[in-house]
Amino acid sequence: MNKLTLSKQSVKDYLLDLQDRICNELTAEDGGGSFREDNWERPEGGGGRSRVLTGGAVIEKGGVNFSHVYGGLLPPSASAARPELAGRSFEAMGVSLVIHPENPLVPTSHANVRFFIAEKEGEAPVWWFGGGYDLTPYYPFAEDCLHWHQTAKAACEPFAGDLYPRFKTWCDEYFYLKHRGETRGVGGLFFDDFNELGFDDSFAFMRAVGDSYIPAYRPIVARRKAMPWTAAQRDFQLYRRGRYVEFNLVYDRGTLFGLQTGGRTESILMSLPPLARWEYDWHPEPGSAEADLYDNYLKPRDWV
Repeated sequence: MNKLTLSKQSVKDYLLDLQDRICNELTAEDGGGSFREDNWERPEGGGGRSRVLTGGAVIEKGGVNFSHVYGGLLPPSASAARPELAGRSFEAMGVSLVIHPENPLVPTSHANVRFFIAEKEGEAPVWWFGGGYDLTPYYPFAEDCLHWHQTAKAACEPFAGDLYPRFKTWCDEYFYLKHRGETRGVGGLFFDDFNELGFDDSFAFMRAVGDSYIPAYRPIVARRKAMPWTAAQRDFQLYRRGRYVEFNLVYDRGTLFGLQTGGRTESILMSLPPLARWEYDWHPEPGSAEADLYDNYLKPRDWV
């Protein structure tokens, strides 16, 4: 085995272990549900391990997916920002998750860490890491948003000093619904095409981000999951979930990559909530809790 082959295996081993650990932590916090596992193969090359929890005590629907796919031609979604890579073969592996709690006072969360390699005969392989996580509250609590961003910042601090502000800003800009003029939530971290620290340290940074997701999210779930909620709050949560659907189907690069590479549709669309609603020309009442979300949280903000 050459060094690149050994490195790829170490990334894959980490990702499979991360999926296990996150599922175990979320199952314990939910206290009532369990993940169903589906192993699948992609005819063009590769496959994955999808795990989905539905109808839990806390989690209405959550998915934690591992995939490792490869093929002879990098899809447009992966080469759009790097046109010089068009025409290369590719290999991609990652863990991606979305958690939709039932209680409107518990925020939705998303996380992803991934590794890409693009190769062409006679040229050196081009590789990079990507990922991050973001939080989508419906009835936000400032202390939860602060904890989320403090945890994200702490994950970045052992590395280059500018990583948190850079990737926090990138997250605000990426998870932005242009047609709505609002962010998807309160952000977190987003990074892609990341190889600037060399392989070992770039891989270590990806691990730091992946490992910090549960410390960022689980305490928030624990604080909010038993709080009472109303039918009106549930209706607003379902309305705001519609924005989640819009972003994932219109803008999300991971969704586009999966569909363009012939991935497993059930796993790719796992991120969508089980229920959502749309209402024509709705606006929150001034001074309401719903207006607070729009006025103070659905726009970039310095949290730490």
